[in-house]
Amino acid sequence: MTAIDASSAVNSSSSPTKSSADILGSMAVWITTTEHKRIGRLFMRGGFIWLLGVAGVGVALGIERIDSSSSLFPANSIVQLFSFFRTGLAIGVLAPLLVGLSVAIVPLHIGSQSISFARMALFGFYSWLIGSAVVIIALIGNGGPSGGNARMVDAYLLGVGLVLIGLLTAAISVGTTVICARRPGLALSEMSVFSWSAFVGSVGLVLTLPIHLGSVIYLAVDHHYGRLAFGGNYGIDKWLGDVFSQPQSFIYVIPALGVLAAIASPNESMRDVARAGGFIGVGVLSTAILGAVTRTPHRFEWSGTFGDKVTSAIPYAFFNLLPILGVLIILSVSLLAIKSKSAQLSAPLVPAFLGVGMILTGLVGYAIQMIASANLGGTVFEEGVFVYVGYGAVLVVIGAIAHWSSELRGRVLPDEAVIGLGVLGFVATVLASLPYLIVGFADQPANSAADFQFEGPQALWNICVTIGHALMALVVIAFSALILKPQSQARSTS
Repeated sequence: MTAIDASSAVNSSSSPTKSSADILGSMAVWITTTEHKRIGRLFMRGGFIWLLGVAGVGVALGIERIDSSSSLFPANSIVQLFSFFRTGLAIGVLAPLLVGLSVAIVPLHIGSQSISFARMALFGFYSWLIGSAVVIIALIGNGGPSGGNARMVDAYLLGVGLVLIGLLTAAISVGTTVICARRPGLALSEMSVFSWSAFVGSVGLVLTLPIHLGSVIYLAVDHHYGRLAFGGNYGIDKWLGDVFSQPQSFIYVIPALGVLAAIASPNESMRDVARAGGFIGVGVLSTAILGAVTRTPHRFEWSGTFGDKVTSAIPYAFFNLLPILGVLIILSVSLLAIKSKSAQLSAPLVPAFLGVGMILTGLVGYAIQMIASANLGGTVFEEGVFVYVGYGAVLVVIGAIAHWSSELRGRVLPDEAVIGLGVLGFVATVLASLPYLIVGFADQPANSAADFQFEGPQALWNICVTIGHALMALVVIAFSALILKPQSQARSTS
C-alpha cells in the first residue's frame, strides 16, 4: 500500500503521459485487488447503480398505473419492466449492498488482516457484475419471465445463475473469515453484533442460494430443450420467484440488524446487554432461513375446526411472527442503548434506525399477507412489502457507510447531509410502499398496469408511489455525490 501511495505522489507532479499511466495503474489495482475493503466497495457501488435503475423503473411503472385505461408502454415491455424491478431490487440491490458491506467491514471487526479466499470474493464480484449485465440485456431483449424471445429467456436464466454464484462465493468468503480468521482468543460470543449478523446472513445465503441455483439449472435445461416439465418462460416466476420476494429478502437484510446495533454504540454499562440482545435478535430473525429453505408459504387458515386453526397457527407463527420478534428485540436494545448514552447521538443512527423500522414494517406486512382470509395474493400488497424491506435496507447501508466512512474512505461525512438523506429516504420509502399496502386491500393487481379499477383515489395512490421512487433516486444520487466529493471538500476527521 505504501508503494502505491509513493508512486501516486511521484506521478502527481509528472507529465500528462505519466498521469495517464498512473490512472491506468490505479484501474489495474482496483480490477485485480484482493483488498477486502475495495472488493466490498465494488459490490456496494454496483448495488447503488442498480438502485438507480430500479427506482427509475418504479417511476415508470407508477406513471403507467396512474391511468389504468391508457398505456404508455407496449404490453410485452410492461412484463419486462416488472421483472426488472423485482429482479433488480432483490439480487441487484439488496444482496450486493449487504454482502459488500460484510466483505468490507467484518475483517476489521474480528482482527483479520484480510478476508478468507480473497480472490474468490473478487471472482464473486465479477460473476455478479457479468450476470447483472446479462440480466439487463436479456430483459431489454424481451427475455425474462414470460418473455417472448427464447434466446433472451435463456440469457436471463444464465445471468441470474451467474449472479447467484457470485453472491454465494462472496458469502462463503465472509463466513469462512469469521470461522477461521478471527484474532487469537476471540470467541464467536465475543464478536461485535454486526460480525455475528454478517456471519448468520452468510450462512443463510449458503443454505438458500444453492437451492435457487438448482432451480435456475432445471429451468434453463427445460426451456432450452423442450419446455415440457416446468412451464418454459411462463414457469420462471413459479419456480424461481422465491429468490425475488419474501422470505428470501429477509435473509438478505439480516446484516442490517447488526448495523443498527453497532451504530447505537452502547456505553460500558450497556455493552453486555446490547451484545446479548443483538445476538438473540439476529438469531430469532434467522428463522426466516428455514422458511426460505422449505420454499413453502406458511399461511394462517381461519376456516375449519379449532384443531385446524391451531395446526395452521403454529407454523404460521414460527415462520412469520418470530422474525418480527427478532427485529423488535434489536430495536428495543438499540433504544435502551441510545437512552443510556450521555454523548450526542451520531448522525448515521438516523438512517439506520429508520431503515430497520421500515424493514420491521415489511415483516409485519408479510405476516398480514400470509393470513389467507385477507385475500392479498396476487395484489400490489406484496410489492409494497418488498419495497419496504428493500428501501429500508438501503437506508441502513447509507447509515453504515456514514458510520464507517473513516475506515472505508479515510474521512467523515457531514452530519447534516447524512441526517437529511436519512429523513428524505424515509419519506421516499413510505410513499413508495404504504399506498400499495392500502390498495392491496382494494385488489389492485400485481404485475399489471392496465385494466384495473377500484373505488377511492386510484390515481392519487399511484402518484404517491411514483413520487416515492423518484425521491429514492434523488437520495441515491445525492449520497453518491456526497461520498465521491473530493476529500479537500469533506469535513475533517479531526
